[in-house]
Amino acid sequence: MPRFIESRSFELIRNIDEHYKFLYTILHYAFFFQVLGLQTTHDNTEVVHKSDVVFLAVKPPLINKVASEIAPILSRERLVVSIALGITIRNIESLLPSKSRVVRVMPNTPAVVRAGASAFAMGSACRDGDADIVELLSTVGFAVEVPEVHIDPVTGLSGSGPSYMLAAIEGLADGGVKVGLPRDLAIKLAAHTLYGAAKMVLQTGVHPAQLKDDVQSPGGSSIYGMHKLESGGLKGILMDAVEAAARRSRATGDQALPQDIRNTEL
Repeated sequence: MPRFIESRSFELIRNIDEHYKFLYTILHYAFFFQVLGLQTTHDNTEVVHKSDVVFLAVKPPLINKVASEIAPILSRERLVVSIALGITIRNIESLLPSKSRVVRVMPNTPAVVRAGASAFAMGSACRDGDADIVELLSTVGFAVEVPEVHIDPVTGLSGSGPSYMLAAIEGLADGGVKVGLPRDLAIKLAAHTLYGAAKMVLQTGVHPAQLKDDVQSPGGSSIYGMHKLESGGLKGILMDAVEAAARRSRATGDQALPQDIRNTEL
């Protein structure tokens, strides 16, 4: 019994600590927005009243609650943009007034340094100019319109991809440290290597396999290193990671809504 009490007490303290960290973050950004002259509020209905474009930037389990709050005051003049993982356009439309204009977006975290990759799909009630509004995403990176059936695969690739690439940077840097490089230098070299390789693909339009072959001289160090990667199944592991994340995206959406309003068709 004492152990149970201690465990519960620790969990309570940990949760309180996390709560205050979250509260501090919210207050920090609220102050920052106010300094910029932007309005802030804790009232979702106020957001809808004062906005032409409403972003649903919440965790999937909260979509039903937030939609029920804003649905009574949402008009067709407002565009709803959802970045909720796995929640289909049809599901969002079913929670809002008839003919609501809904766009589903999958961004990624490099948007914070204006190097994001975002894909978006338009709902059936969207108007001709709505795609132009969403293309504002291009101001923080690459943005492209896709059929909604591609959004979950996009989640597995570019949505989750930064974590794969960061793990690759970490692994390369660890290798550099193992062979004698200082940690800071190894991280910078690894990061610039991935950045440079990506830039070559985007700017040349040449297939990655060809660019890879151009680096690998017969009997050189690169082909020896690539042999190790291929022996470990690098490409197959990356493919598995994309597939697993895409499946998880779809499953998350399926589990987030009550059965009676769930619509998994795209």
